[in-house]
Amino acid sequence: MKYARMVSGKTTPDKLDAVIQLWHEFVMPSAKVQKGFVNARLLVDRESGQVVSVGLWESKADFENSVRWNAGQLTRFTSLFPEPLEVGGYELAGEALKE
Repeated sequence: MKYARMVSGKTTPDKLDAVIQLWHEFVMPSAKVQKGFVNARLLVDRESGQVVSVGLWESKADFENSVRWNAGQLTRFTSLFPEPLEVGGYELAGEALKE
């Protein structure tokens, strides 16, 4: 069973490019080498400044082992968000893939 971590927050639209750059430069390369990492997506709303990142992990154990890694990544973004980022963990209950 796969597990997802969702991180969300709201920043000002003028800081979105910096958020995107940090995510691509630091989060993705580091995530790819984490045990059990499957994939991740970064979603942004350029008008409102809303940001959502979703990462998928192979198992609950891999997901739980990645918690410390994730906390370290979040510190890179604190200066770009006025409020702390919200972090949640979810069991993947359904998935639709184009074949």
